[in-house]
Amino acid sequence: MIFKFYSWAQESAFSVTSKVVECDSTVAEVKVCAVALRLMFQIMNWDFQLNKNAVERVKSINVFSSGVKNVAVLLKKSECIFVQPGSSWRDVLISSGHIGWLLGLYGMLRQKFSSDSYWLDSPIAVSARQLIIQLCSLTGTIFPSDNGQMQEHHLVQMLSGIIQWIHPPDIISAAIENGKSESELLDGCRALLYMAILTTPMVFDKLLKSIRSVACPLGTLSLLSSLTCEVVKARMADNTEEETWSWYARDILLDSWTAILQPPDIGKDAELPPECIRASAGVFNLIIESELKDAAVSAFDDGDDSELPQASISAMDERLSSYALLARAAVDVTIPLLTKLFSERFTLLHHGRGTSDPTCTLEELYSLLLITGHVLADEGEGETPLVPEALEAHFVDIVETKHHPVVVLSCSILKFAEQSLDPETRTAFFSPRLMEAVIWFLARWSDTYLMPLEGGRQSNCNPGHDRNCQHESQLSKKALLSFFGEHNQGKLVLDIIVKISMTTLVSYPGEKQLQELTCCQLLPAVVRRKNVCAHLVTLDSWRNLANTFANGRSLFSLTATHQRSLAETLIRSAAGMRNSEAANQYVRDLMGQMTAYLVDISSDSNIKSVAQQPDAILSVSCLLERLRGAARASQPRTQKAIFEMGISVMNPVLTLLEIYKHESAVVYLLLKFVVDWVDGQVVFLEAKDTTVVVTFCMQLLQLYSSHNIGKISLSLSSSLLSEAKTEKYKDLRALLQLLTNLCSKDIVDFSSDSNEAERTDIAQVIYLGLHIVTPLISLELLKYPKLCHDYFALVSHMLEVYPEKIVQLNNEAFAHIVGTLDFGIHHQDTEVVNMCLRSLNALASYHYKERGAGKEGLGSHVAGMMDQDGKLQEGVLCRFLRALLQLLLFEDYSTELVSSAADALLPLILCEQGLYQRLGHELIERQVNPQLKSRLANALHCLTSSNELSSSLDRINSQKFRKNLYAFLVEVRGFLRTM
Repeated sequence: MIFKFYSWAQESAFSVTSKVVECDSTVAEVKVCAVALRLMFQIMNWDFQLNKNAVERVKSINVFSSGVKNVAVLLKKSECIFVQPGSSWRDVLISSGHIGWLLGLYGMLRQKFSSDSYWLDSPIAVSARQLIIQLCSLTGTIFPSDNGQMQEHHLVQMLSGIIQWIHPPDIISAAIENGKSESELLDGCRALLYMAILTTPMVFDKLLKSIRSVACPLGTLSLLSSLTCEVVKARMADNTEEETWSWYARDILLDSWTAILQPPDIGKDAELPPECIRASAGVFNLIIESELKDAAVSAFDDGDDSELPQASISAMDERLSSYALLARAAVDVTIPLLTKLFSERFTLLHHGRGTSDPTCTLEELYSLLLITGHVLADEGEGETPLVPEALEAHFVDIVETKHHPVVVLSCSILKFAEQSLDPETRTAFFSPRLMEAVIWFLARWSDTYLMPLEGGRQSNCNPGHDRNCQHESQLSKKALLSFFGEHNQGKLVLDIIVKISMTTLVSYPGEKQLQELTCCQLLPAVVRRKNVCAHLVTLDSWRNLANTFANGRSLFSLTATHQRSLAETLIRSAAGMRNSEAANQYVRDLMGQMTAYLVDISSDSNIKSVAQQPDAILSVSCLLERLRGAARASQPRTQKAIFEMGISVMNPVLTLLEIYKHESAVVYLLLKFVVDWVDGQVVFLEAKDTTVVVTFCMQLLQLYSSHNIGKISLSLSSSLLSEAKTEKYKDLRALLQLLTNLCSKDIVDFSSDSNEAERTDIAQVIYLGLHIVTPLISLELLKYPKLCHDYFALVSHMLEVYPEKIVQLNNEAFAHIVGTLDFGIHHQDTEVVNMCLRSLNALASYHYKERGAGKEGLGSHVAGMMDQDGKLQEGVLCRFLRALLQLLLFEDYSTELVSSAADALLPLILCEQGLYQRLGHELIERQVNPQLKSRLANALHCLTSSNELSSSLDRINSQKFRKNLYAFLVEVRGFLRTM
């Protein structure tokens, strides 16, 4: 059908081509042609096979390159989409001359209306270009398996029509500056992006050389280079900060360079043509010039104090990452260039000290730090990054460590950063903004180069072809990695980094952006590896930082998040201690004064009178955040000291919870500390210690519940009511997480206890906790997605693993859990519904198996009970059998849930066969059509009898019932929902 629509639109456009070319732009045929082209473009954007998911679509592209690039991000950024219509479209799109007609039509109209400055943005011009660009993205089975020859010929044909839109770049750029529309140039850039994505660098460069009619002996890479340089020049000439045409063109062209230069997939030829290396160097040089000019021009602009570090630095990551790829493609040129530029600014700064305004130079250094950071190192993304392969495998002729270009560049920046330690120099040059760039660079750089572990990636040299290459590459790699290693300059650099970190925390009070980079990026980076920690804990600078944190007041000005992160980092460094005793003593020394203060303040007889003072609240909050950070750093080596820390503040926590019951922020901090502490400790605890921890947790839950902390008053205004719900939601999430963490004791247990009699019944404890917490969780609060997920995850786990414990709940607590399950199976979140179905399966299966063994099962909870009005209510299993059948037959749900629903439905039917028979009979009797009535009766019979279904609940029987339910729903759901 799509094919017919396209052919019809194509014929309509073709039928009026002669009239359109001969007449002016106002005739009706022009509108007809424009509409037809627009329809053709829209059809090309329809989903053919794999356009439902961009990532899956990209993975399935059948390009003729030797590998498939991961370009989903590029497509999303540039609003591009691949078209994979299949082999049936080959004749109409490729073999029929359709593309030649389209390119010819646009070319003739373009020439005819060349003097009309508005024609390029006319409907017919825009529609034609959109279709042309989209046809550049053709890929997949529309091309035969001919080693890419037809697809290459197709792209050459497309480029032959598009080249006039973008060549020569300087003339086109000048025309745009004089008032010509930029739309054609931008579309040409998008076409180049498609070609770059769909080809290898070699093939991409060859496309332009295949067009003999173009007076351009160079390849497509040279065209891309000259076009990029011209756009950058136009950007440099534009002094405004507005996103002009050159801004958009630059971003599209950078995407093209990224597609060409990004690291190849496995099996893809990694070699770049020489022209690509030369072009990359030229583009990078001009980009650096442009960035430095922009930095100097913007040096005196007023900054936005509210700007976050992510906005000031990370928001530029995509563009800077493209710059890094360009630089790494030509490292022989670009690394020395960066060293030269940085050294010049550094020298200029000192020579002009006290005699000239350094603002422009400092802003240029800021820009160079960001660019160089991207060039030298990749983002870790959760793992310790390796040295970029382009830097590691290059410079094979450099074997003397200190002369390696990457080492020289790194040392230049480290020397500059070290200048910030001098108070006078810091005051003169190192503004908070510049220090942000310094700290960001050090965090990114140290993660990669500081005391790297042995190994890394293997050399790409083939030893069978070039043994000398492999040997020289290994020598160069050793020279690069050893300079900042453990046995060379690594410890000295580590000391400098710690001193700079201390300076930013103490000498820049109130600079939250800078302190966030220090506490949450730089310092966590230096404690990430144990071999670094081993040297870190021996440094006087680190001991000074730890002592200031433990005993001083200067770091209390840090925000709560930064306090927590710093505490966690300091504790994690204990991994470098020589043994467990030293590590635990380090933790005690670090946290001892803080725990003592909490003990003292909680036992003070005047605590209630001073607790509400702002200073007291601030001190308590800071200490709780620090304790929480320490708890989050729990590891086997320091577990003993962190356990002692928690034990020492148990009573103070309970006391503070009662005192601050109306201070929601403090209550939340208290709860989160306990959650994190239990999470880190519970799996290691012996029986005696487990009892102590569990008792404390129950006291905490009971105290929270007894005071009904976070109670929502209906007398509040709507805004305050919403805020109160949010606060209570956060508290209850923390309590559920606490119970979930206690659950882990039964799942993973590293304690050495062998006496089962001494072990705490964790399941009993969790159900007691649920009994305390669930009355506080209303159906209204379960509308918060995270709380809802945490609640049902815990309930489903407990019902699946310990269903026998639910019998011990009183009627009120049991009814509350049942009510939430009823709410959950009608939830919009598929995962929540699935957890509730698993819970129902567990309840019904437990009751069925227990009754089969002659036991009581769920007992009175299954029987009906009287409500407050004296009416008999159905038992819980009857209630859910009715609700589940209603859901499956008449309501909307995801088909992913049918298997889980079948697993819950089978034991419900086995438990309540009488009700099932009545419900089935009612459904049959409601059918007026005799044929449908017969179909329904037969389907109901097959549901419980076909496939040799038995009355057991083993895995095989459950699988049979799943098949039966699928067949049953296919047979009857359609006509039942239309009743």
